[in-house]
Amino acid sequence: MHKRTFLKAGAAAAAVVLAPSAMMADDLPYDLMAGKPYGGTTLNILSVVTPQFDGLMLRADEFTELTGIETEWTFIPFASLQEKINAEGIAANGAFDVVNYLDSWGPPNAHWLMPIDDLMARDGISMDRYPSAFARSAQFEGKTLGFPLRAHPQVLFYRKDLIPNPPTSWEEVAAMGESWAHEDISPVALYFNNDGNRQALFIWLNFLWGAGEDVFNADGSAGWTTEAALAATEDYIGLLTEHGVANPNSVAFVEQDARQSFMQGKSAMIPGWWWFYSAFLNPETSTLTKDQVGFVGMPSYSGTTKTYAISMPFAISDYSRNKDAAWEFMKWLSNPAMDKANATVREVKGQRIVNNVVTHISSLTDPEVNAANDNIQMAAWDSLKKSDIMPQIPEWPEVGDLLSAAIAEAAAGGDTRQLMLNAAEQANRVLRRAGRL
Repeated sequence: MHKRTFLKAGAAAAAVVLAPSAMMADDLPYDLMAGKPYGGTTLNILSVVTPQFDGLMLRADEFTELTGIETEWTFIPFASLQEKINAEGIAANGAFDVVNYLDSWGPPNAHWLMPIDDLMARDGISMDRYPSAFARSAQFEGKTLGFPLRAHPQVLFYRKDLIPNPPTSWEEVAAMGESWAHEDISPVALYFNNDGNRQALFIWLNFLWGAGEDVFNADGSAGWTTEAALAATEDYIGLLTEHGVANPNSVAFVEQDARQSFMQGKSAMIPGWWWFYSAFLNPETSTLTKDQVGFVGMPSYSGTTKTYAISMPFAISDYSRNKDAAWEFMKWLSNPAMDKANATVREVKGQRIVNNVVTHISSLTDPEVNAANDNIQMAAWDSLKKSDIMPQIPEWPEVGDLLSAAIAEAAAGGDTRQLMLNAAEQANRVLRRAGRL
């Protein structure tokens, strides 16, 4: 497992500039407690590797100056994070006070993630500051487990020099195979690989929901076996196997591979998370220029656009011995001013930070945030008005793995319908065993 060295916040000037009155002991910002009651505490923070969170870590001097609380950050690559989260839950030793996790990992780990609803009510914080899909992704069984500080809507990126009029429906995408004339460049990069993080489902959900179906039926059973759901799945797989518009390597692609295919000029479109944009414009990783990269809302399917949204909340470990100090950190970390600054200020303490990810509605609709990021936030905000999340049940990782395996096998040439029916039968056994059926 790779991780960065612990990095400790010092006591230099704050990166987010405060009004002079905000520094008065009796008038602290972000509803922080006056008098530094937890001064001298050191919080251990577990976070995924991303420039967005580098920006937050580099600004942590402000938090230390306001509260006297030190922070030590451990950064883990996403591919290793789930294993680390599971290990922390099993160890139950409170080694980390605040942890960062993928939303679908929340339900199976909810027993050790501290609910924060009472603290939010006390300090006047509402989850209404986030889009509904983001807010729900950080909640489980009516309780709020954390703040969705890294969260993504889906958009369609495309080559403006190759596709003057981007498709507005998946049916149009499929039809592109009939007239595509760019040799050695595929129309679209998809990712069907069964990678353990269920990435093969990210675009499939658009098809399923567009068909008017859902992952589970009203009785809790597998919902992807209706005629409409099966046809939608066949259409999704058919982008590769029937119409040939998906890059032929998509069957082996994970999300990162698909991004590379787009950045290296091998595919002309990619549906995915909005954070891709900064990577596509980075000359160290991409062959594309800003003039070549465009983005629009996700295509519709069967006349309906309903997209998948994802988040990576921060939460307080219930095993922490510093819960009060951790809550002070959470208030500081999640404040709207920080959200905006982290997407508009491109250098922090001498380090370049390129990040377009924001999660507050106020930031998504902010003219300055949009001006700094080519208006991708407004495109994202439109997408989020019609977004949903993966099921929030403890059994979802196991059920999702069955689905992901079926889709990967179908993309490799298997019988889509039979594979989906088999996955439903296996999933229903899991759900019955859990008492959900």
